[in-house]
Amino acid sequence: MPIIHHHARLNILVAVRGHPFDRTAFDALFQDMEGVSATMVDQPAAARLMNPKGMAGFDALVLYDMPGLDFEHPAERPGIISPPDELKSGLRALLEQGTGVVALHHALAGWPDWPDYAEWLGGRFLYAPSELRGQMRLDSGYAHDVTYDAINVAPDHPVMAGIPATFAMCDELYLAEIFEEDVTPLLRSSAHFTADRFYSPQHALAGRMHCNDGWAHPDGGNLIGWAKQAINSRLVYLQPGDGRSAYDQPDYRRLVRNALFWVTGRTP
Repeated sequence: MPIIHHHARLNILVAVRGHPFDRTAFDALFQDMEGVSATMVDQPAAARLMNPKGMAGFDALVLYDMPGLDFEHPAERPGIISPPDELKSGLRALLEQGTGVVALHHALAGWPDWPDYAEWLGGRFLYAPSELRGQMRLDSGYAHDVTYDAINVAPDHPVMAGIPATFAMCDELYLAEIFEEDVTPLLRSSAHFTADRFYSPQHALAGRMHCNDGWAHPDGGNLIGWAKQAINSRLVYLQPGDGRSAYDQPDYRRLVRNALFWVTGRTP
């Protein structure tokens, strides 16, 4: 009788916290994922594991956190917190050794005081007008519960294997800074990324939710998913993933699973 070799499960570390989310529904995304074993760790404890020693035994890192921001002190909102030096050196060492990373949704807004982090991820969501790559930029935009078609623009890429040409989503979108020239596009949105369709987080922090008065943000691109190299690591960023309607979408689940296998150099 032939011996059938089953590939070992992927062990992944999932960093969370810093932004509200449905923990039970998000956890189910991974618990239901075939061939994947996920361990969810909250920030700031997660940051202490983001180094080669802390990640020993894990195959990939998932970022679903939004560290580096303090929303509690109204004098300066958001307060910007710098990353600890041990995290900066630890995450760099992980990327140098080739540990794969999948970053989801609000991870794009994490660590605003860490330029390398934005370069590794391929973009940044700005909570406040900020300097980025030597230029001043307005705060980024957000829009909840947008119904749109997600468009597969890289059907031959392993991350997009089995993903239809288009699939329907209802999720939060960002009008954010994306370094499109540095990434491999995977997924685009049919939505219009213009200031009239998004809201300013600066207004929201001042108590004016869903307001874009006087916020003349330039038009943005429609790229919502990409792959790139971060030092020696493969990285995938997927903008979808705000809540249950995204977590439960079968094509989104497949996309996240494909991304995890691709960043680890394995075949699902």
